[in-house]
Amino acid sequence: MSLLEIKGLRVFFRSGDRTIKANNSIDLEVMDNEIIGIIGETGCGKSILGRAIMTLLSDNTEINGKIFYKGEDLLSLPESKLRTIRGKSIGIILQNPSAALNPVLSIGDQIAEVFQYHEKMSKQEAKMKTAGILKMVGIDPNRMQEFPHQFSGGMKQRIMIAMGMAFSPELLIADEPTKGLDPETKDSIVNLLRNLVRSKNMSMILITHDLDVTEKMCDRVAVMYAGEIIELASINNILAAPRHPYTKVLLGSLPNKGLRSVPGESPSLSSPPSGCRFHPRCVHAMDECKKDHPPMLLTEIGTEVRCFLYKGDQDQI
Repeated sequence: MSLLEIKGLRVFFRSGDRTIKANNSIDLEVMDNEIIGIIGETGCGKSILGRAIMTLLSDNTEINGKIFYKGEDLLSLPESKLRTIRGKSIGIILQNPSAALNPVLSIGDQIAEVFQYHEKMSKQEAKMKTAGILKMVGIDPNRMQEFPHQFSGGMKQRIMIAMGMAFSPELLIADEPTKGLDPETKDSIVNLLRNLVRSKNMSMILITHDLDVTEKMCDRVAVMYAGEIIELASINNILAAPRHPYTKVLLGSLPNKGLRSVPGESPSLSSPPSGCRFHPRCVHAMDECKKDHPPMLLTEIGTEVRCFLYKGDQDQI
């Protein structure tokens, strides 16, 4: 069953005299108890998509489309209703915990604030809840009066996980939860997050550029390029039979695939190429790729792909 459904989402914002087209016509469903990955190069619009779902965008943002959560369009709800959903029904783990955590508040006070805000708990009740959630993520509750600078990068990420999962939300958005961590710490965070989400029957959107983490955690994967989803498939199909030329070269950048770099540069989101946004970097580009924007097509193996190479396989979705 669909827990979240995004239809025709466009997120544009102004930067000086430019219009940044961060997300363009995004269609995506997240099912109950599903972990779906959003992958792509830096600057492709992944994190903006996560913030759009949480309706945490700046005032200079123009957002259109629909984001249905359990049948309600989040973009049409008043702020008062959204505040009851954020953090409780839909949780988020922000990237860069060193910047996200308040340096002058103890980690216990920061987590307790979440319980006091949503449940109007007393300080003592919130403290007890905080101790429990810290223990759940492997942090000694006796450290709750310590400050962020007293924790390692991996422990700070555990604190962010604790805050995001305080209410066991039905949907968790994890934005680059392993960024900047050493391999051993990364593996421990992946195992912790995956086990917690699975054990609590939650759904999760994992936003990452790390394909190794995606393989270990996700059921399905949406590949983003220049503000668009260009391929959507099961993790098995993505790894074994990628369809979009961009996905193929992206997978080729993995160490076990030859560590080949993706040729060329990502286009500007303020002036993307005409037609297919990947065509300037694509070895399979045809004349129509330069002129016409490809729709999402359904291939014979069930993969959705935005590429004219498959227009003879199935009808447009």
